[in-house]
Amino acid sequence: MMLGHRTWFFENKPRIIATGTICGPFEGNGKIPNDFDTIHADLWLGQDSYEKAQKVMFEEACAKAIEKAGLTKEKIEFLLAGDLINQITPTSFASRTLSTPYIGLFGACSTSMEGLALASLIVDSDYGKNVLAGTASHNTATEKQFRYPTEYGGQKPPTAQWTVTAAGAAVVSKQGDGPVVTSATLGRVIDMGMTDPFNMGGAMAPAAVDTISAHLKDRNIDASYYDYIFTGDLGSIGREIALDLFKKHSIPMDKEKFQDCGLLIYKDDQPVLAGGSGCGCSAGVTYGHLLNRMKQGEIKRMLVVATGALLSPLSFQQNETIPCIAHAVAIEAGGATG
Repeated sequence: MMLGHRTWFFENKPRIIATGTICGPFEGNGKIPNDFDTIHADLWLGQDSYEKAQKVMFEEACAKAIEKAGLTKEKIEFLLAGDLINQITPTSFASRTLSTPYIGLFGACSTSMEGLALASLIVDSDYGKNVLAGTASHNTATEKQFRYPTEYGGQKPPTAQWTVTAAGAAVVSKQGDGPVVTSATLGRVIDMGMTDPFNMGGAMAPAAVDTISAHLKDRNIDASYYDYIFTGDLGSIGREIALDLFKKHSIPMDKEKFQDCGLLIYKDDQPVLAGGSGCGCSAGVTYGHLLNRMKQGEIKRMLVVATGALLSPLSFQQNETIPCIAHAVAIEAGGATG
């Protein structure tokens, strides 16, 4: 059912029945190591390129989610996934292993919630019983493409963020035990004219506020309906800008309940500047840490808003501004169904 202009309300209560989360060594030394299924000690994962390592991480996250759901890959009807690397090749190559009908997505760092929203729509509409959604990012693969290879040792400003090396995948089903995906608000592209690729949080904050505002309006609720609203990877800079924008637009927002996945994954003494980012940021934190908190009863209702900067190396070289987007998914605690 459509609510307002941009929000899907899922009447049949699709559920996240299982997830898989994988991370690299730097993330394994962060704040939430116990919320990952596997922590790799080596960034290479035994591969001869970082892009191949990202592919393996995503394969592992998908396999773990399917295993925890008590299914086989033959029972997964669709895979919805994407990443940041050229033509989403790590995800597409991983889909060869899964051999599942595949819908490739690109929403930059918003891909995790884009995939979860679409998977929930498919299940809610009875076009699929078990749908897998996920994404991954790798620090060195992403840095090499969008900025400079890490071997270059380029200096970064305080506004820059650290691309998370992690993968997350979720199995969405109509039946089973798990949190309910109640609604999703699709973002629109917002471009405030920013051109600095080292300030993604600042560029994406207006898109996050726009989507959250639309979600609250479409559902006729205020932010207090949720125990927490989590953005994907605004980091410390983007979070503060978003809070200022809420105030400017007279949208009540509890600062303590408005948190960011990019600030939850790393310890304060890790040198990540403004926080974490990357497709694997919101995927790894949501499908691991946040859903575990929900299972423990700490969170009953949450809105996860993954944000993405839709630039490319080519668009940056052509002096284009940075268009951004945010997709929001509402998740609530739920019990078992038939």
